[in-house]
Amino acid sequence: MHVFTYTDARNNLKSVLDKVIDDADVAFITRKEGGHAVVMGQDHYDSLMETLYLLSSPNNTTRLNESIAQLR
Repeated sequence: MHVFTYTDARNNLKSVLDKVIDDADVAFITRKEGGHAVVMGQDHYDSLMETLYLLSSPNNTTRLNESIAQLR
C-alpha cells in the first residue's frame, strides 16, 4: 500500500500510476480537507469486482469454499 498526499500524487501522477499497476497494489491519496481517495490498476479493480460478484450469491460462496477446502 502506498500513501500519497494530494499534492505529491498530482506532481507525480505517472509514478503513482506505475506503482499501482506494476505492483498490483493500491495508492491512498489523502487530502487536508478529508474525502480521501484510492487509486488502483484496472486489472486489480476487475479482479475485486469479479470476486464481489461471485461472493454475492450464498450458493456461489458455499461452492467456492468447498472447492478451496478440496484443494487443501
